Amino acid sequence: MALTLLAEAKSYQRSVEKFRQVFGSDPEIVTFAPGRVNLIGEHTDYNEGFVLPIAVDIFLCVAAKPRNDKTVRIVAADLNDSDEFSLDEIVRDETANWRNYPRGVAWTIQQNGVELRGVDAVVASDIPMGAGLSSSAAIEVGFALTFLHFVNADVPRPTLAQWCQLAEHKFAGVQCGIMDQMIVLLGKENHALLLDCRDLSHQLVPLPKGIAFIVADTGVPRSLAASEYNIRRQQCEEAVQLLSKLLERPLKSLRDVTPEELAQVFNEMPDPIRRRARHVVTENNRVWAFQQAMREGALRRAGALLLASHASLRDDYEVSCRELDAMVKALMSVDGVFGARLTGAGFGGACLAMVREDAVERVLEEVPSIYKAALGDGSPDPKLFAVHPSNGATVEELKG
Repeated sequence: MALTLLAEAKSYQRSVEKFRQVFGSDPEIVTFAPGRVNLIGEHTDYNEGFVLPIAVDIFLCVAAKPRNDKTVRIVAADLNDSDEFSLDEIVRDETANWRNYPRGVAWTIQQNGVELRGVDAVVASDIPMGAGLSSSAAIEVGFALTFLHFVNADVPRPTLAQWCQLAEHKFAGVQCGIMDQMIVLLGKENHALLLDCRDLSHQLVPLPKGIAFIVADTGVPRSLAASEYNIRRQQCEEAVQLLSKLLERPLKSLRDVTPEELAQVFNEMPDPIRRRARHVVTENNRVWAFQQAMREGALRRAGALLLASHASLRDDYEVSCRELDAMVKALMSVDGVFGARLTGAGFGGACLAMVREDAVERVLEEVPSIYKAALGDGSPDPKLFAVHPSNGATVEELKG
């Protein structure tokens, strides 16, 4: 994607202008890292399952210039905040969580034998925080590519995704799966990425023409997402241990269980462990069915799979909430919507809808009032916007 197109991103303008203002010169590069939307395959990634995300045309930008020492100075243009640390002594910051993403990736890269040099940088983002578009992976990837560019280090993108994942585990304290970092690095315009989260094998899935995707941010912050996410992960690990005994064979993850096997022993498992397992096992099947529907242009079948995914996330995995359910219902009430579901960790955040291209404006216009009417006075204002499958992160050199 040419810089002329990327330069339309508001975050590009803000990052470059702030860099000039703070550091008194032009940046040498701007790294563009997209947000992402997962079409289907929720909470399967850390269970070594399958996911089908797209990178989207909403970007975080890192404007940067190298230094001749080991100091890293970062200004967060949108937060009116800054950070400074030495590459020789990288520790977690307990006061401002955003700082731990650049620190974490710098630490992880150096732990893997790549010696970095200091940088001056400004980060700005158009990716809404808390809406399930993975602003966290964007900032990790944005800074990882920035740091590597200035030492001419070429790291395979799947490897870099793993490094960024480790940074989030170690520094942000979230035991995230690998999906977000992979799609931010490997996305392709007009395609989804079918990713096997066990071995990181992946293939691009062409998306049919005539459809669009809408992200509907409920306006509800995902206040429980991090803590409940880690609980769900622990419950899945418990399910694996129990199923290994019940099925009398060693299992590495829920990925290894078929729906038929789970049905055989379902009543021997306690709640909520068995329902957590059922969501993951059936969701993996839905990913394969959905990608096949996309290849065949079977849009109604694909829409039904999105709705089935939401029902499973709501009832078996219990990560939905009143507002997410109301948003799915509001989206489905408008003609031209094939299917909808919550996307991201849940407990607030956003829903995703797959719609006919000619219905986008109608959905954007009608859904907010339907949603508000369903929830009553005092409910948060939703934000709806169309997104388009984008290329993955890129570093652009600024000439002249």
